[in-house]
Amino acid sequence: MTLVSHKAPQFQATALIDGQKIVNDFSLAQYEGEKYVVLFFYPKDFSGVCPTEFWAFQERLADFEKRGAVVVGCSCDSDAAHKAWVSTPRDKNGIEGITFPLVADTSKTIAIDYGVLGGEYVYDENGKLAFEGAPISLRGTFIINKNGVVMYESVNFFTVARDIDIILRELDAVQHFEQSGEVCLANWKKA
Repeated sequence: MTLVSHKAPQFQATALIDGQKIVNDFSLAQYEGEKYVVLFFYPKDFSGVCPTEFWAFQERLADFEKRGAVVVGCSCDSDAAHKAWVSTPRDKNGIEGITFPLVADTSKTIAIDYGVLGGEYVYDENGKLAFEGAPISLRGTFIINKNGVVMYESVNFFTVARDIDIILRELDAVQHFEQSGEVCLANWKKA
């Protein structure tokens, strides 16, 4: 089921801020009324594809900021794993220098609420709880407007990285419609 046109599921979680500080009460509510949020889920810290997305987001962070948007990453890894990854140099598959928040969804509840967990909990024939699939996040991307409503969502398989230009185009289109009431046709680009 899509989240588009619905309030974004709220959460309070541990997060790594500015690549250094761990906070226990990170929430998207802090941005409501003030900023657009680009919330992206990724499978795992220290994986092969994920660092390329992190570097791409970081390199374009100013483009998001000038649109009044923040970028927030989320995975099912712990805050300690996030901190270790941010402390690892780029040439060693790390993401040193990343400054946007990284949410730790160790309970997997945020991924479940956003519909991006790569599997599901089921009961086996003996009545024992088991997990079918991969207990990590798919590559979900959500654009949430200032009112806390999901305006865009995209979910990719683990092996398919995002294109930052597409996310910026979708953010531009959401903002254009909200500001002017004009729809955005195929191949629309911000003037």
